[in-house]
Amino acid sequence: MPRTILVWFKNDLRLRDNETWYRACQHGDRVIPLYVFDPRQFGLHKLGFPRTGSFRAQFLIESVTALREKLRATGSDLIVKIGLPEFVMPEICTENQVSDVFTRSEITDEEIRISSVVAHSLALKNITFTTFETTTLLHPTNLPFEIAGVPDQFSTFRKAVELNLIVQLPFEEPEVKSLPDVESDKIPTVQDLGLPNAEPDPRSVITYTCGEAAALRRMQEYIWDKDLLKSYKETRNGLIGADYSSKFSPALSLGCLSARTIYYEVKKYEQVRVANDSTYWLIFELLWRDYFRFVAAKYGNKIFHAQGIRKKETQWQHDLKKFEAWRTGNTGVAFIDANMKELLLTGFMSNRGRQNVASFLTKDLSIDWRWGAAWFESQLMDYDVCSNWLNWAYVAGVGNDPREDRYFNTESQVRKYDPESRYSNLWLSG
Repeated sequence: MPRTILVWFKNDLRLRDNETWYRACQHGDRVIPLYVFDPRQFGLHKLGFPRTGSFRAQFLIESVTALREKLRATGSDLIVKIGLPEFVMPEICTENQVSDVFTRSEITDEEIRISSVVAHSLALKNITFTTFETTTLLHPTNLPFEIAGVPDQFSTFRKAVELNLIVQLPFEEPEVKSLPDVESDKIPTVQDLGLPNAEPDPRSVITYTCGEAAALRRMQEYIWDKDLLKSYKETRNGLIGADYSSKFSPALSLGCLSARTIYYEVKKYEQVRVANDSTYWLIFELLWRDYFRFVAAKYGNKIFHAQGIRKKETQWQHDLKKFEAWRTGNTGVAFIDANMKELLLTGFMSNRGRQNVASFLTKDLSIDWRWGAAWFESQLMDYDVCSNWLNWAYVAGVGNDPREDRYFNTESQVRKYDPESRYSNLWLSG
């Protein structure tokens, strides 16, 4: 009997450097690519806004669509289902005599619980459930310490891994195997998911639709065509336009582009053009992203607790009126409001903006940092559970920051980054 493997795509929506996909095509006679839209991800947060907002949902839909188009071009297809994975997958597996399910590994509680329920339901049918680490630059097996020993400060982590930095080579895109005849749902629209349309704003700095091909084009454009990598460190704190930073984060968040692919492109650029502080700094940022994932693996649900991983007691306020003013960009502080308007209208905000609005919410308004993290989860096209929640904890003073008194003074930040109020005027003018 031919070996049929089902690949459950999640936030790894690519074929290049995707070990899950590579191993399935290597070992399976038939391979079923599957994406499941889980209604739980589009429900309401307890504060009343959707867990996944319109822009984030639209970016996901575009990425799933792009993966389906690429698979169809190779003679396969992406099977799409709307429902609970723990019910959808056993049914597909039974109908198609699937022997194995391959998928990416998970780190955080909700995702682990769903995967565990799926694995249990499949085990009852003697179907093997195998996971692969497809997210990080550094594979966990190449770390100089066990997950339990991940340092609590990034600088210590970075120095340790850089002593012997091992970055595995990206997996090649494999030859696609045959696909059995499997019934598929249509890819839902934003409205199908119960959300309003994500109307594009001409001021948006994300100028590309997502998907693997678009992400690779953006990498080519940023690094080679426009030659912007050489000045990344100097421009990365910008606020206006598409090119002050790489804008790789949306593609990374959905796995349309892998960290290893970026790393080796940077290394190629260093050999061909220049190696400097900017080329190092992009890799430095990828290491931060890894670090937060490993910290989340170490601390589990503590990353979502009010006291954070430091168990620091803070009297957080839960003032809905103040939170609503912050969320909608109506605090009366122009720089904060401009950043929140950009997020609300585009699904994106600069790194400099994120630090400032998080500091303002937690330090100036004393609002529970978890409310801000939940709003970012809803709105950000580049939402990543580990980076989002641990960055918020960092700014709030309950995370991995070695400083206990970190504070972003809005007035001094404006003098340094928006002295002529160009950014604030751009987003508050209409």
